[in-house]
Amino acid sequence: MINEAEFASQLRSAIEQNKITLPTLPEVALKIRDAVEQDNSTAQQIAEMVATDAALSARLLQVANSPLYRGRIPIENIQMAVTRLGQKLVRSLVVSLAMKQIFQATSDTLDSRLRGLWEDSVQVAAICRALARSVGLDRDQAMLAGLIHNIGGLPILTMADNYPDLMGDPVTLDRFVTNLSPEIGKLILETWGFSEALIKVPENYNDRNYDGGPRADYVDIVQVARMQTVKGMDPAWMLAPAFSKMGLEPEVEVIEIEGVAEDIDNVKQIFL
Repeated sequence: MINEAEFASQLRSAIEQNKITLPTLPEVALKIRDAVEQDNSTAQQIAEMVATDAALSARLLQVANSPLYRGRIPIENIQMAVTRLGQKLVRSLVVSLAMKQIFQATSDTLDSRLRGLWEDSVQVAAICRALARSVGLDRDQAMLAGLIHNIGGLPILTMADNYPDLMGDPVTLDRFVTNLSPEIGKLILETWGFSEALIKVPENYNDRNYDGGPRADYVDIVQVARMQTVKGMDPAWMLAPAFSKMGLEPEVEVIEIEGVAEDIDNVKQIFL
């Protein structure tokens, strides 16, 4: 079986030579993100961009009318959704909704692994959104941070699919993903032009000694959320700085906090 150092070397070479293509966000998601960041786009302009992708339009309307975001009046068109939700929230939602399209596989084995990776991401994202308000961070950016935290696993699993022995050894494969995904995830988000605050997430989510400063950031939220969802994590994670900055004891079950369980279920319904 291929060892980790050789696999990592081949993976880097494959990416540099475009033999493995890094995941790409749909063009419409990138256009909307860039337009919102320019601060001079109207709700109508953003709505027209969303409308160029029929599937994304339908999903955004579904989300806008979901228990997570709906108001007293049903939202019946994209411009209503943009006006009601606000352009920055629409930007986060469009990118988040586009994420699922990236987790596509070419074999049954790879499909199973990618589906597991996506489900883990959604679980973490749901808890991230629930936790964000308590530390003054944007809830939907926190949700997005959860969705992208392990994005580096995609090219790793795609390449591993060429090695049947490796795909048949889940313990070794998990170790490869754990050790290599921070480097690859950072590269993907840099390629996508994400903010530094989000690029830090895949780069550091697996570093229990990470300390980005006195206030909690999106890395801290993701780390705490993972402790709630990932089975078999090293108990040493309970000493991570993230917990004290989040104001939580490591033993606390986040889902038991009032209102959190319902919020988490609503997020999972959107993405699963």
